[in-house]
Amino acid sequence: MKKLFIIIATCLLIVGCKNTESEVAGQNEIEEIVGRGYLKVGTTGDYRPLSFRDTATGGYWGFGIDVAQRIAAKIGVEIQFVQTSWPTLTDDVMNDTLFDFAIGGITITEKRKETMAMSDGYLNNGKTILCRVADTAKYHCVSDLNRKEVSVMVNPGGLNEKFAKDSLPQCTLIVYDQNEEIPTQVAIGNADVMITEITEAPWYVQNDPRLAAPLISKPFTHGEIGVLMQQGKDSLLSIVNATIAEIKSNGELEKLKVKYGLE
Repeated sequence: MKKLFIIIATCLLIVGCKNTESEVAGQNEIEEIVGRGYLKVGTTGDYRPLSFRDTATGGYWGFGIDVAQRIAAKIGVEIQFVQTSWPTLTDDVMNDTLFDFAIGGITITEKRKETMAMSDGYLNNGKTILCRVADTAKYHCVSDLNRKEVSVMVNPGGLNEKFAKDSLPQCTLIVYDQNEEIPTQVAIGNADVMITEITEAPWYVQNDPRLAAPLISKPFTHGEIGVLMQQGKDSLLSIVNATIAEIKSNGELEKLKVKYGLE
């Protein structure tokens, strides 16, 4: 009995030390952000209206950019955006030196959560399509897309490419490097369909009369968009989640949906 007590006491001491080390690491992480005076945020800048980089000014705008600004304000620091890409997103998140977290059209998935941490969701999402207005009546479901004669364009390295490869094996798949250019490629006839999200499609429909999103009300998948970061950043994750909860409760999130045409 005495030996059992010693073993239990030792385990509790070890667990207590680990928790303390974790808490200190989290505190030091926030202190580091405050000490440097700015939050480093990774974003692709190719995903209107969630994250877009204006090449003329070098500045970023979008729904996710505004959410990141709210998070930085809650910490009490400025913000510095760091460009990442869909193919390199995971590696960049896991690199300690690049940024504190990534934002902008990043869907919460169990696979991502296996190796990284994801915040609470702040925007509903799901796969849909963009096509030319003249072709609207052609597409009613996945089987209408899954044909060799239908050319489907996607950006590399993200969930759009994965969805197309998994769900549309018979289509003529075109992987195009510049995500922000794909809607125009569809509009001018270089592809029939773009696999996109219900958060992205409305912007292009509103801003290009050649394009339509006939299946936007019945997306192929359902999910939420969140903030992506390394595991173990518990203090930062708590601040991110607290900010998301706040903008949900005070009506700011709904105002952002209106601002970016997602309501």
